[in-house]
Amino acid sequence: MNIPININKALSPATAILAVIAVTFPFFALFKLPLAHGMVVQVIEDVQSAWLLFGAIFTWFYMKPLTLAPRQKAFWCWATVWWVVLFGRGISWGRDFFPETPKIYFRIISVILIGTLLLMLLLPALRKEIAERVKHQSIPLWTVLLMVVCFLISDTIEHHRLLAPIFIRDSHYQDLLEELYELPFMLCLFDIALGIMRSDKKTLNQENIALIESYN
Repeated sequence: MNIPININKALSPATAILAVIAVTFPFFALFKLPLAHGMVVQVIEDVQSAWLLFGAIFTWFYMKPLTLAPRQKAFWCWATVWWVVLFGRGISWGRDFFPETPKIYFRIISVILIGTLLLMLLLPALRKEIAERVKHQSIPLWTVLLMVVCFLISDTIEHHRLLAPIFIRDSHYQDLLEELYELPFMLCLFDIALGIMRSDKKTLNQENIALIESYN
């Protein structure tokens, strides 16, 4: 069965700029940029964690899921949990801040967060909403492609996969490149989510106006 998908093929300026920046990452090693004994990588990781936490907070307060209809409520609660899971993974489920704590506690945290994400898929309202969005939600093609490509490159560098040497000009910059490629991935992810949020807000406002006019 063919599922109609609404593809937006327009290339946004933000996506174009991020793509150009991402192409330059492998050349950083040629300029011997200082790594400050790992401090540069640590700062980037901290920025990533802050951004993911911001994504969760922004999604929750912008969409206010508890005020929405059941299907939208389930979807935006699930989306918020996604951001929290990504944030948790980014900080190793808290181990980065409490390294002396037994690992079992961080394992429990990871199981709870990931389990919540998966268990929510048992909700009929959420499954119906996801299916409806797959059919009708506008998908920014180039932003999605850049997000996926940057994620795959970061994963390739991290796990020393076959194509890793294409991006790693100097092994000293491996960790830096891995973290750098995660930045456009996270920015694209937020940009996509923000587009969906704005679309939902617009629809909700139109429905509210129509409802008010029906009473007049």
